[in-house]
Amino acid sequence: MTVAEVLAEPPRAVVEPVRSAVAGAAVPRRTEGMTASALPADYQRIISVLESEAGREGMRCQQLAAALGLQAVPAKVEGLRSKAKRLVERGWALQTRPGVFTPLGTPAV
Repeated sequence: MTVAEVLAEPPRAVVEPVRSAVAGAAVPRRTEGMTASALPADYQRIISVLESEAGREGMRCQQLAAALGLQAVPAKVEGLRSKAKRLVERGWALQTRPGVFTPLGTPAV
């Protein structure tokens, strides 16, 4: 195919690839009226445990892992710590003391 033939063809639409959500961007900032249903399933489970009777006093990530039925191995615990900190940063939970997470509305101990 020559340059003249290519230029003679009608223009084609260029399709941009669809980009998936960036890792870590799936947790929205909490605003008035938002419920935990706006969160991805893993984060909803964390909030659910924090809001349970056991979580009201605050939970460390090893306790959180056990409550979620996960093995308390470093990889799982650190993954939970990252998610819990993201929940704090986005206004869904509180970190009352280093490494201790509670649901919103729980007074600092």
